[in-house]
Amino acid sequence: MTLYPKLILDALATVRYPGTGKNLVEAEMVADNLRIEGMKVSFSLIFEKPTDPFMKSVIKAAETAIHTYVSNEVEVVIATESKQAARPEPGKLLPQVKNIIGISSGKGGVGKSTVSANLAVALAKLGYKVGLLDADIFGPSMPKMFQVEDARPYAESVEGRDLIVPVEKYGIKLLSIGFFVDPDQATLWRGGMASNALKQLIGDANWGDLDYFLIDLPPGTSDIHLTVVQTLALTGAIVVSTPQAVALADARKGINMFVNDKVNVPILGLVENMAWFTPAELPENKYYIFGKEGAKKLAEEMNVPLLGQIPIVQSICESGDKGTPVALDENTVTGRAFLQLAASVVRQVDKRNVEMAPTEVVQMHK
Repeated sequence: MTLYPKLILDALATVRYPGTGKNLVEAEMVADNLRIEGMKVSFSLIFEKPTDPFMKSVIKAAETAIHTYVSNEVEVVIATESKQAARPEPGKLLPQVKNIIGISSGKGGVGKSTVSANLAVALAKLGYKVGLLDADIFGPSMPKMFQVEDARPYAESVEGRDLIVPVEKYGIKLLSIGFFVDPDQATLWRGGMASNALKQLIGDANWGDLDYFLIDLPPGTSDIHLTVVQTLALTGAIVVSTPQAVALADARKGINMFVNDKVNVPILGLVENMAWFTPAELPENKYYIFGKEGAKKLAEEMNVPLLGQIPIVQSICESGDKGTPVALDENTVTGRAFLQLAASVVRQVDKRNVEMAPTEVVQMHK
């Protein structure tokens, strides 16, 4: 049997691309590098993105079509091309970001997202370029905390790739799955779908130059945490807890998750949120309604820094609901507390970077 290009193209014209309904030839997905050597056929299929979800099924369908409509004896070799550049490999993502920090908590309800939002604002007020990723896929709260619930990020072409443009508010670049899902509907995703969505928010977004990239992680330990660790080279992690014994027990697990051999992310420190209650009209008064200095004692026990203690003031909740983080006003008790926290984080990051520098120099000379 003699093979010729029209036989192959006619077979490929029977295969439709699920994304558009057009056949492969009509959709101009067959590259012009078709080669025939005896009973061997090789060519490339062109996809819009290297992460096209239909890629494997289309390749299989194309091979089956040639065997069905031409001959089962044809050896088919199909390569792939994409119109957009591929996403950088893990470890090479965000090369323009100086420091990447994961903010975690062992359990929900300790104010981790509030701490993340206000820490981002405080770092921006100190003059740093800051990005904030709401990685709590199943309970995104940052759009409300920054009063950008109606924002709809768009994509722009950057060096051959379509990248999501983060929303900017208070000098912070912000992305959240909350921008892309119905806020009134539960997000019913399996772990793999959630992880893939997170990878897109990290690797397919135009974060640009940043001094600090904060990632507000979901509570507990999950696939999301592993995805972040495997996708990015974290500078370190911050664990948020309240002084309560039940919260501290989970905070201990959160610390252990980062420092175990499989994850191996340095702990920058612990933040004690809701450390005490202070009435706005009596700023010197402290009422330890959840216990006194529990997180401080845990930090000493586990030999990690205590980065800050954030008091409870009614305005924290009110400001979060209004979309105006309390750290915007440095003349308040909590505003000053978050600025002090930001300064502590900067010191710990600088200290770690200095400690890491000799190792990196040694590795460069190997």
